[in-house]
Amino acid sequence: MKIHDISMLLNKNVAEWPGDTPFQFHVNWTKEQSGSVNVGQITTSTHIGTHIDAPFHFDENGEKVHELPLENYIVEAIVVDVSGKDLISKEVLKGLTPGEAKAVLFRTNAWQQRDVFPEEIPAFDVDVVEWMVENGVTLFGVDLPSVDAITSKDLPMHHALGTAGRYILEGLVLDEVREDTYQLIALPLKIEGADGSPVRAVLIER
Repeated sequence: MKIHDISMLLNKNVAEWPGDTPFQFHVNWTKEQSGSVNVGQITTSTHIGTHIDAPFHFDENGEKVHELPLENYIVEAIVVDVSGKDLISKEVLKGLTPGEAKAVLFRTNAWQQRDVFPEEIPAFDVDVVEWMVENGVTLFGVDLPSVDAITSKDLPMHHALGTAGRYILEGLVLDEVREDTYQLIALPLKIEGADGSPVRAVLIER
């Protein structure tokens, strides 16, 4: 069994959305101060690094993180290489059969310098959601900070996925992962009322 860690490293260099809360970690109490242990403190956005979007992120009536069905984040997943494409549509997936996979993870290779937030990223056509519904795929994953354009306010992909009862995983690191089927584990933290959560995402190769 081989485990691929497909999570971004969280440190002071990880790029946050412009204007959002940057990631910070520091030791709040040292072992010397406490007499027994080091205790750290984290300050960050819920959408930092590798993370899931809860429907509440873009829908006031959507599920919050603590309400999400966990079975969507422990699933068979297929990795699909769409490198070099500016627009990924249902046509790109023509002939692709996911089999038992419930997640599709798109490797665009478009965000290589992850300490710099990208100004542009590849776009997804909402008809990809039709392909997911037709094939029983419930989780949409990307190696990008968003499933929509950076400047989008309408968020067509977010809303199309939410309307179809599909879920979102963003900020994956798929650079060294080949196209294949894997076991995915990407569980969010159990944060009550939250709109998103960082995850430690891994792919298990059997």
